[in-house]
Amino acid sequence: MFDLRSEVLATHPVFDGHNDLPWQIRNEHGYDPAGAGLAEGQPALHTDIPRLHAGGVGAQFWSVFVPSHWEHAAAVTATFEQIDIVRRMVLAHPDVFRWTPTAADVRAAIAEGRIASLPGAEGGQSIASSLGVLRELRRAGLAYMTLTHNDNTPWSASATGEAVDYGLTDFGCDVVREMNRIGMLVDLSHVHERTMNDALDVATRPVIFSHSSARAITDHPRNVPDAVLERLPGNGGVLMVTFVPPFVNQACADYRAEAVQEQQRLGLSSLETHEPVGEEGAMKEYQTWMTAHPRPKAQVADVVAHLEHAREVAGMDHLGLGGDYDGVDELPAGLEDVSRYPVLLEALAQRSWSAADLRALTSGNILRVLEQAQEGTSVD
Repeated sequence: MFDLRSEVLATHPVFDGHNDLPWQIRNEHGYDPAGAGLAEGQPALHTDIPRLHAGGVGAQFWSVFVPSHWEHAAAVTATFEQIDIVRRMVLAHPDVFRWTPTAADVRAAIAEGRIASLPGAEGGQSIASSLGVLRELRRAGLAYMTLTHNDNTPWSASATGEAVDYGLTDFGCDVVREMNRIGMLVDLSHVHERTMNDALDVATRPVIFSHSSARAITDHPRNVPDAVLERLPGNGGVLMVTFVPPFVNQACADYRAEAVQEQQRLGLSSLETHEPVGEEGAMKEYQTWMTAHPRPKAQVADVVAHLEHAREVAGMDHLGLGGDYDGVDELPAGLEDVSRYPVLLEALAQRSWSAADLRALTSGNILRVLEQAQEGTSVD
């Protein structure tokens, strides 16, 4: 067995695909990165500076999420505000983080021992159907955009949106082409299978799935079917396997579906965090249902199963990690916060993943994709 710290993380730290810390700073810490307690340790969050260091994190796509049901003008404003949070987090802790709009900047930050920081928008609502806004977001440093979140946009179908007769419309194809032209990664997490295929038909540069897993292992619409995974080698893209329990464990997925049905029966609605809201009586009845139906727990082995399946279908060169920390209310046992990436890597090493395999998984593959997405591009 090799030494994980010296033979993997020292040169190839974790470059994670999706972390919702900016949204938590916005909602729970008054929009103030400096006051969020990240340096001291913040137990109310999955993410803080001591645990990032303990987890071997060297680069992070910070999600600049806004809810997909927001009016598009509000979504655009909030996306720019979320980018500002990431910038101010870097400014508040310049010895820890570095703003890294290019792949070369990411490599420099890793060499310096700082955490490369790149914003990624979660949902095409962030551009309000405007290529001009898309370009301005790229100028502001946006590294990727997920084409949808939980709802459809007028030009792109979501995995969990209402049924529509398109994946990408003609304008949606134009969005993908423009993202390729200006060096912004096309992120296909959250999108419908038709959208995945339409984007792969159009894309001339590698795509990513910033936080999705394998549908063949857990049957959830947020996961990627094998037919799409088989296309990744031809595109050069990367599946960044997520840790979200309903996406990696079938019992958790089934439980989540049953919980949603119960919420609907009681007339409750769900926030973006999946926490139900509604009248006091209905909430009490839902709490009674939850007590009678304990939530199952995902395990590290579930994430390992998705990684091994994706390696078999897509190949080692097309894998990464996208934990979705601070974007979910529960994580698998053993992967509770950002300090726990080594637990997963050790589990893979015990299943004969080599140091070279793990170096590709942690950051080698996604850095290659970022470089290929940005090479020779210009926003002008």
